[in-house]
Amino acid sequence: MKLLIVDDEVIIRTGLSTVIKWAELGYELLEPAESAEEALSRLEAERPEIVLTDIQMTGRSGLELAGEVRRLLPDSEVIILTGYDQFSYAQQAIREGAGDYLLKTSRPDEIIRAVNGAKQRILQKWESLKRDQLRDRLMERLVEGTELDSRSEDKAAKLLPQLRMNEASFYQAAIISAEGWGDAAGHSYLLLFAVHNMISELIEGEALLRNDSLVVLLRYESPRGDNSQLARVLDRIARKLKCKLFAAAGSVVPNWRTLKASYAEATYTFLYKGITAEEGLLTYEDIRGRRGGRTICSQEEEGQLTALFQEGDSAKLGQWIEQLIELQLLDPSTTPESLRRFLHSVQISAYRWVERVVTAYGDASMLSGVKLAHSMTSSQTATRAETLFEQLNELMGMYRESVEQEGIPYIKRSIAYIHDHLDKELTLQQVARHVHLNPNHFSEVFKRETGLTYIEFVTRLRMDLAKRLLEESPIKVSEVAGRVGYVDMKYFSQLFKRSTGYTPSEYRSRS
Repeated sequence: MKLLIVDDEVIIRTGLSTVIKWAELGYELLEPAESAEEALSRLEAERPEIVLTDIQMTGRSGLELAGEVRRLLPDSEVIILTGYDQFSYAQQAIREGAGDYLLKTSRPDEIIRAVNGAKQRILQKWESLKRDQLRDRLMERLVEGTELDSRSEDKAAKLLPQLRMNEASFYQAAIISAEGWGDAAGHSYLLLFAVHNMISELIEGEALLRNDSLVVLLRYESPRGDNSQLARVLDRIARKLKCKLFAAAGSVVPNWRTLKASYAEATYTFLYKGITAEEGLLTYEDIRGRRGGRTICSQEEEGQLTALFQEGDSAKLGQWIEQLIELQLLDPSTTPESLRRFLHSVQISAYRWVERVVTAYGDASMLSGVKLAHSMTSSQTATRAETLFEQLNELMGMYRESVEQEGIPYIKRSIAYIHDHLDKELTLQQVARHVHLNPNHFSEVFKRETGLTYIEFVTRLRMDLAKRLLEESPIKVSEVAGRVGYVDMKYFSQLFKRSTGYTPSEYRSRS
């Protein structure tokens, strides 16, 4: 065990280093430091387990050093050595994390006793840490369903006494999250630590502290369990700690060997946080019947979104997203997966629309850096909305930038109008009227700017959309024709084959 002596008086440093035979006592004596600053510069590299330091030194004091040792090496011990026999120093030393307080007039045997005491405290910490780590590993193995040999079973029974693994019992796994102490670094873990301490006293079972949640294994004498008791415990802790708790519980299982099944259900149920509730207790039974809500953005929603993009109002876009998500959460069949797929569909719809418009303007390169968030796994409704807003707002900005670039503005407005009305009758006169131009003049300028006649341009866009619908959706060919503006199925099929070399049905089968 490494010992560092810190004192700005060379006589004291030399005396403490030579009078006591530290090596014979089992200590590795590091090169003494002549100041707190020197000691601090060496702490992380040398990592002494015990620091014996003067309290009054030139520069930073031993009390300041004790505080830094506690911060950088929390498992180390500090012994304050001083010539001032004042209780106030002892009090402050303890507050700064010192484990003991000695006078410089202390005899060698008293100093040795203090250092040995520090060593014993460190060994106890290490032993406790090893025991806690073994306990945590055994709990992890229980929820993972890893088979335990007889020796591991014995250890688990001793280290997890509240589970009473040697008795006939029923068990249930639950996962708990906590919020409400702010977002500053470390606050979330401190809150979970406080919840862990309280719940361990209030339940019959064992709790495992993780970085972002608690795993609780509850023991019952009845196969029915008692979810109401867990709900009361959560409510009591939430009120006491002034926080919000969310717990997801699996089913009650007949023995500890089947805890894996209950834990798997709890893990799945936890995904519903923010879908069914933000706090309180949610059980697997509460959500097991859900089959999934909508996964595809509707044509009406696509229209609303493109109108918002054209308007360019970020605040309105944010409000629309919040309402869109709220509608999905109100659907009693919504699951985490169906919600994820639906929101991704909204992203894809927005991206495809912007892609078609800016490509028509010749600006497709600006989309090369866009990365869609394929997975929105956050359980927070606000975070889901924020993620979607960031993605759509970026796309809206790209659309607005493309539209506002130099060129002929009314041609760009006409192209955006065409994209938005591909499913409707779309004559040249109608589009020319939208941009307030004479149809003949509009036709000439449109061909000069796009390289295609108006009919060729519209037909190409409609065929591109038809191909996408045939590739990505199971809707009937007749419905595809309607969505791209053709009432006559035969005429649509002829145009499609002329464009692709395949009939719509042949195209779909080869995709």
